[in-house]
Amino acid sequence: MNIVMTGATAGIGRDAAMRLLARPGTRLIVGARGSGAPAPAGAETLPLDLASLASARAFVAAVEAALGDTPIDALVLNAGGQRPHNGLRTPDGIEETFAANHLSHYLIARALLPRLADGGRLVITTSDTHDPAEKAPVPPPRHGDAMKLAHPETDLPIETGATAGLRAYSSSKLANMLTVRALAALPQVAARRLTVLAYNPGLTAGTGLVRHQPWAVRALVWPLLPLLRPFVGFMNSLAAAGGALAALATTEIPPPGRVYASLRKGKLTWPDPSELACDDAVVARMWNDSAVLAGFA
Repeated sequence: MNIVMTGATAGIGRDAAMRLLARPGTRLIVGARGSGAPAPAGAETLPLDLASLASARAFVAAVEAALGDTPIDALVLNAGGQRPHNGLRTPDGIEETFAANHLSHYLIARALLPRLADGGRLVITTSDTHDPAEKAPVPPPRHGDAMKLAHPETDLPIETGATAGLRAYSSSKLANMLTVRALAALPQVAARRLTVLAYNPGLTAGTGLVRHQPWAVRALVWPLLPLLRPFVGFMNSLAAAGGALAALATTEIPPPGRVYASLRKGKLTWPDPSELACDDAVVARMWNDSAVLAGFA
């Protein structure tokens, strides 16, 4: 089984990657910057900086070269992170959270979709913060306009600081959800029996999600979260979140018509996405505008 994965060097992704590698006959190709923790032993690592569209394209080319004519059985796009504000820009001039969490993954998904084996799987990690109805402790998305999310200086009223940074995160997770819905509706997905899923692991301590946040969040708040897990229903253990991701990439069978898997108290559930994510016009616009931003003709 050939699996290509991002976000496999730490947290949920690393736990999932180790489970996948434990399966006999698994070849795991991991995209990583190389500046943090290494991928689990047995994985093949290819360079990938999700804040650069050029790097995402090079990663796609490297995956194709590494696999030759061999198809991909599962593509798992798990990497993601939060920034302390929305003022950072990539070399492409795009807001960094949107670029790294959504746009590069959109590019990789579109480019490698034809390389998936018939009956293969594509899993993108989203978050329940995309849905205002969840009342998560993160400002929810205001819209699903890719152009405004890529260039927040055009998104009125302009936000700054921590609120803007957290809303950029929840909005990027909405973009992930919209992308999954768009992919799932493609004719070739049905024709080739591909499974396309968005996965919400819930709030999970022990991940690298807040690695870009200020020291107080990284060193004080984040380490205390495991103490709250027995009392908070939307929190999950690292083992449960990683195990669910590995299952979705390999064996978990979704109910008919469901594309959104959400981990609740350690168990996978299949709720509806947010109201905004169910709007087909918003789905189409996110898909088309992301194509422009990512350089697809």
